[in-house]
Amino acid sequence: MKVSFEIAWRFIIGRKRAMGMSLLGIVCGVAFFILTQAQTTGFQGFFVETILGTNGAIRITDGYQEVSSEMTVETASDAKSTVRMLSGRQYQDGIAYPQDIRSAVAQFSEVTGISEILERRLQAQSGFRLQPARVFGMRIEDHSRVSVIEDQITLGSLSDFSSDPLSVMIGTKLADRLRIQIGDSIILRTPDLSRSYRVKAIFESGVENIDKERVYTHLSEARSLLNLPFGESYLQVGLKDPEKAESIADQMRYAVNHVAISWQEREQAWLSVFSALRYSAAISMSVIILLAGIGIYSALSMQVVEKQREIAILRATGFSRTDISSVFIFQGSIIASIGVTAGCALGALGTWGITQIPLRIRGIFSADHYIVAWDWKHYALAAVIAYGVTLCGSWLPALRAAKTEPAIVIRGN
Repeated sequence: MKVSFEIAWRFIIGRKRAMGMSLLGIVCGVAFFILTQAQTTGFQGFFVETILGTNGAIRITDGYQEVSSEMTVETASDAKSTVRMLSGRQYQDGIAYPQDIRSAVAQFSEVTGISEILERRLQAQSGFRLQPARVFGMRIEDHSRVSVIEDQITLGSLSDFSSDPLSVMIGTKLADRLRIQIGDSIILRTPDLSRSYRVKAIFESGVENIDKERVYTHLSEARSLLNLPFGESYLQVGLKDPEKAESIADQMRYAVNHVAISWQEREQAWLSVFSALRYSAAISMSVIILLAGIGIYSALSMQVVEKQREIAILRATGFSRTDISSVFIFQGSIIASIGVTAGCALGALGTWGITQIPLRIRGIFSADHYIVAWDWKHYALAAVIAYGVTLCGSWLPALRAAKTEPAIVIRGN
């Protein structure tokens, strides 16, 4: 085995240019594969983190009641039986008894926090202009357990908002459009009522639709402003493990007879986009590795033709067919090992490098530089692809070399 390895190394050195180009393809393919996966996974993870920190893992909204109908069926013995069938659901806007639903949801061991929210559209007015907005009435001590609202505040403080029942927190884009600063007054208008509040904090979630519309108020004040003394709210729920949100939402749905929507269901469209980008990038970078594998196949196939006499001599001196094929398999393994090692190192360096590049993103999340994910699975998958392609490219030439008949070659036929 050691002799086969040494011969394989000599054969590689003998075709430096061809093997070098194949090696370069593997290095670049592995590095780019790692780099693209780190970016797409990083941005997806940051998006999920933003959504969970703003809208929670599960949202419990409208109540429903199963609507059934009865049908009488006659049997062969003239006996009659009644069959009950579900014919649909009757929905009720919002949660009529939030405290009861809250108590039931709190029984789930995975729940970390529950926030009751009353949301409605209205108009926000300053001395400068009138803008459409959404009021979010909540209890700040509850909402802090299911969101990262405190970390999103850019101006003002959460304590100032908490201590003043006639205060509000507004998004950065809404504040810019209304030209409002901390301490300014803002008027919230409904069809029936207008009321003035003091701006105590300005926040930035990074989600454009939230930052340009959302106005946080105290729940009791929101109910007074909207003339909704009870009901018609929803619950935002935080979980220890947000990845379990889908299964837990199903359990909650049947436990409380209310619509329970997980964050995966709410953001399914964006998650599908990120998944498509990740798979597309993986396929594109795998093509580079595949081309490198084809290069190795071509180089080894030519080598089998060029080295027929050497192969025949090795067979004549006692090398078995397995020993001959192992020489070419070793060549592919050596190229793959060097390529994967160098590619992983280059991929890690490139991943770190792009995090230093400034990039301003505002829309579905807020970022000022490239977001990457450091995941060992990216390196492992790149290595598996590289080794698989390279060994496949080495296998066919190895089989061909093993079939060489020394007597025929030495006689010159």
